[in-house]
Amino acid sequence: MEQRISLITLGVADLGRARAFYEELGWRGQQAEETVFFQAGGLALVLWGRDRLAQDSGVEDAPGWGGIALAHNVRSPQEVDELVETARRAGAAVTRPPAPTFYGGYAGVFTDPDGHVWEIAHNPGFALADDGTLTLPDFGTS
Repeated sequence: MEQRISLITLGVADLGRARAFYEELGWRGQQAEETVFFQAGGLALVLWGRDRLAQDSGVEDAPGWGGIALAHNVRSPQEVDELVETARRAGAAVTRPPAPTFYGGYAGVFTDPDGHVWEIAHNPGFALADDGTLTLPDFGTS
């Protein structure tokens, strides 16, 4: 697994309030359905409803879960399978086995031994440079 993070997703209570906060800080986001994406250097910060993030990650939205998911994007579905299996062998709990996603990609989710959520994803719509830098597409929204 390359040593990098592609996306950080924050589970938020109120998407509009959270987006307004970050935009007051000078960030500019793009809304895609029920998420807001911010390009943040070579990675993306994503805002999504906390309950939706927990459900998608296969974890319980309960005390002790921080409401944050880290994502590591890869170049193929086969890499997703390989990395999720590597994590399982290392002691991770697979909370969502690798499978096709609603956005046309392929992803799986695991938690590390301390319960931190990691998504391993192949998203053909997100360009990955040779160094792993992620560039968001223009969603055509603001």
